[in-house]
Amino acid sequence: MGGRVAVLVSGSGTNLQVLLDDPSIRPHIAFVLSDRSGVRALERARRADVEVDVIEPGLFPDRVTFDEAVLAALRGRGIDVLVSAGYMRVLGSRVLEVYEGRWLNVHPALLPAFPGMHGVADALAYGVKVTGVTVHLVDEGTDSGPVVLQEAIAVRDDDTWDSLEPRIHEVEHRLLPRALRALLEGRLEVAGRRVRIRETS
Repeated sequence: MGGRVAVLVSGSGTNLQVLLDDPSIRPHIAFVLSDRSGVRALERARRADVEVDVIEPGLFPDRVTFDEAVLAALRGRGIDVLVSAGYMRVLGSRVLEVYEGRWLNVHPALLPAFPGMHGVADALAYGVKVTGVTVHLVDEGTDSGPVVLQEAIAVRDDDTWDSLEPRIHEVEHRLLPRALRALLEGRLEVAGRRVRIRETS
């Protein structure tokens, strides 16, 4: 597939940094978009000479006009592929219509368990023995799209958010670049809810 990638961010941007540091992915990253100004992810993008923009939902009268502004920003920069990397907004059908099948999200839990914004905290509160990381294609639901990659992480008896989150990040930083490389290279094969990564020869 190749093409120009936009990374959607809301926070510190550690997943963005991993993508910027990957020599096979960096040439494709053309744009970083945040819903919040002043976040560290924007600094990381600027240091890498990647164009940035901030579109804050509070400046729009409703979700539809916010989505239209996001879509206009993406289209105006010729974006082919989206990556939600800690982006704390659910974009609507107008964006999905354009980028369906070309939009990845990384989530800090083993979906379909613990969707939403608090995957790490929710898993800890539930008392699970195993959690993990999911990279999935975005669909119309919340963290409900077809799973591209997953990896489990054992939850220790004495784990807190502060001790578990770094292990979550470590796995995110391995899985997200692998999934994005496969998408850019046209190696994702999707059949309904099943996704297969065709390995290179």
